[in-house]
Order: sequence, then structure tokens, then C-alpha cells
Amino acid sequence: MKEISEQEILCCLALNNLPSIGPLTALRLYKTAGSASSILEHSQDICSIMPDAQPAFVEIIRQMPTYVDEARRELDFIQKYQIQCLCYKDEDYPMRLKECEDAPLLLFCKGNIQLNVQHVVCVVGTRICTEYGRDFCRHFMEDLSLLMPDTLIVSGLAYGIDINAHVRALENNLPTVAVLAHGLDRIYPYAHRTVAKQMIESGGLVTEYPSLTNPDPYNFVRRNRIVAGLSDACVVVESREKGGSLITAELANGYNREVFAVPGRVFDSQSVGCNHLIQQNKAILLNEASDFLEYMRWTDKKKKTIQRELFPELTPDQQILVKALQGKEEVSMNTLIEQTGFPVQKTTMLLLEMEMKGLVKTLAGLHYRLLD
Repeated sequence: MKEISEQEILCCLALNNLPSIGPLTALRLYKTAGSASSILEHSQDICSIMPDAQPAFVEIIRQMPTYVDEARRELDFIQKYQIQCLCYKDEDYPMRLKECEDAPLLLFCKGNIQLNVQHVVCVVGTRICTEYGRDFCRHFMEDLSLLMPDTLIVSGLAYGIDINAHVRALENNLPTVAVLAHGLDRIYPYAHRTVAKQMIESGGLVTEYPSLTNPDPYNFVRRNRIVAGLSDACVVVESREKGGSLITAELANGYNREVFAVPGRVFDSQSVGCNHLIQQNKAILLNEASDFLEYMRWTDKKKKTIQRELFPELTPDQQILVKALQGKEEVSMNTLIEQTGFPVQKTTMLLLEMEMKGLVKTLAGLHYRLLD
């Protein structure tokens, strides 16, 4: 694919700055017109491209030429600070994010960023984390660096689990990217500016927002879709009953990403969100990096087969369940109960034990699959 021209970037910037145009609408218009340059060219007769456009929308698009000067100032900022501006059709635009219908038209990137690497996982959680959450981040990154050292870690540079994920990734030589809720003319929170600078050397900073954009509350909610969309999987380490990490997990589920949650004690307020995700079958229970890699099938298949055959603790009842699951893409709980003759409680407990061993994967709707 040929390089995106400066004129096209300028038009994308102008389109991106139009008021009341969200990511869904901007991307739909961009795909329909074929380019941002074409939108600017037809800004006074946009109905020739989108016949169903509403009057209010038509009036907004008519204003696009007035935003070109503002776009030029942004382009100057980008060039001055060596920021990479990725348009939707750019060959370096993240392929995973392109799968999402609300993908941003533009991404601004700073650092040594490769967003299309083979393995990408976002690690998110509460801003007020506990020692338990910090310990999990440390162990997870240490193990991941040994087992799958090319994995890119994505998070949001926020207090708590986010910054711990970034710091531990850097300590273990894992590339890490922060998705920001503001422009690249600042770092928020300011206390994390040192870590952000270190990340630019091994990963970097990504945002959909132009310079001079403040870190307003709504921006954090909106940026969570990019955190989820960039990744193959989402790991929630600690979360209260409500919070941004649960929004990210919900988005990840909607994008058909794998979602994992680290379980916690039932009375710990910081683990309520994770426990609910697991209980509601919206996340896979996660204990350690090897479990994660097993579920994601990121380990060597031959090695997995050998380990499966050597499991000394596979009980006769578990063997029966394995036989019922073998050769099938997925099997429902009801079918397993019918085929094995086990009661519901026993079947559930056996499946949980097998899941903990990395033998079984839990799917949506109480369906199960035997891992290869």
C-alpha cells in the first residue's frame, strides 16, 4: 500500500476535528467516500456521497473547510515532535483495531511502536490496587517474559494496576504501550511522566486525541475501546463493583476478544468486579501466565500434547469428561451431564478443576471445549 499523502492526513485531521462527529459516523463517512480528501471535496454537496444524510449532519460537513487551518497547526505539531499519525488506511494502522466498527479514524503515536505484532494483551484494573494485584502483575510479567517474550502489553498509564503493568513490563523487557485519554502535548497523570519516557524507548504512547485535548472523564471511557480493540485478550487484575476496567472487559467481549479475570477473596472490595466477571461467565479465571498462554494457544502445540499425556493427576471422572469433549468444537453443560451421567454440581466442579489445569476452556453460554 502506498504511503498516505500529507494532503490526506490534513483532511483526516480536519474531519477528525469536526464537532458532533463520533468515531462511528466519521468512519462510516470515510469508508463511503473512500478518502478524507474526497469528503472535503464534496463538503458542500455531501448528499451526493451520502444520500440519506440528515440536515444537521449536512450542515456540520459544510463546515469542514473552516477546520483545515486548525488541521495544519496540528500537522505542524505532529511533525515538530516526530509523532506518527496513522490514518485508517495506513498499512501500519493496527489490524486488530480495524475489526472494530467504532475504530478511530486517526491514531497519534509516539515512540518505538509496533501495533501489529503477533501477540498483544491488555492488562487493566482498579486505580487503587492492593499488594495482591501488584504481586500478580509482577509474577505475570516475569513469567510472560520467559514464556512469550515478544508479547506487547497494553494499558492506560493510570494509577494502580495500569502503571504496575507498564512498569513490570519494562522491568522484564516486554514492549508496552499506553493508550491515553488526551493529546500528546502532555502526560496525565503527571506523576507517570518518567515511566512514559521510558516506554517511548520500548513501546510508546497512543491516542486518538489531537494536542490541546484535556483528560476529561468522558475521554477515559472512550479510550477504553482502543485498549480492548488493540489486543488479542484482556486481563482484569483487580476491579471494584464498577469501574473503567469492567467497561474495557465488556468492550473486549463485544469485540470477541478473550477476557480473563484474576480471582480474589469474596470479601475484598477490590476483587468484586473480577469475581463477578468469572461468576457471570464473562471472563476466564486466571491464575498465572502459563494458564493464559494455554488458553490463548500461544504455546507450542507439540509441547502441550506431551504435557497432556503426562498428567498424572487426571482422575477417572476427568477422563470421562475428556472423552465426552474430544473431537468437538464445543459441548454444552447439559450435553455433558447427559453423556456422563454426572449430576450438575459434580460436573461443574470437575470442569472447574480441569479448567485450572489448562485442559478445558469455558465458552459463552455454559459451553466447553477441550484445549489442544
